[in-house]
Amino acid sequence: MVLSKEDRVLIAQLDRFKGCGAKKLVKEFPEKKWQVCSVRRLLKKLRETGITSRQAGSGRPRSARTQENIDGVGDLVLSQEDALGTHHTVRHVARETGIHRSSVLRIIWCFNS
Repeated sequence: MVLSKEDRVLIAQLDRFKGCGAKKLVKEFPEKKWQVCSVRRLLKKLRETGITSRQAGSGRPRSARTQENIDGVGDLVLSQEDALGTHHTVRHVARETGIHRSSVLRIIWCFNS
């Protein structure tokens, strides 16, 4: 179970002022349905780093929606504005750029919004 932001703050405060361990915290708040391993992991992170939130940039990196790829898809899509009645399909753009179809669609949606 993922701990909410309020849960993280509560656990951090209880650790700071009472020095409670993971098992004691889980026992003290049964209505929260916390997992001992989740609380233990959060306490370890809190003691090592001093924060309970994720580090900036710690998620999965975006590899398809780079500025270079966005420019490449934009060039292919916008190059057809002069030639009415013709168009490149999403599959064609994906094949030309080497980017997955769903990523090409996400990039195109960014142009439209």
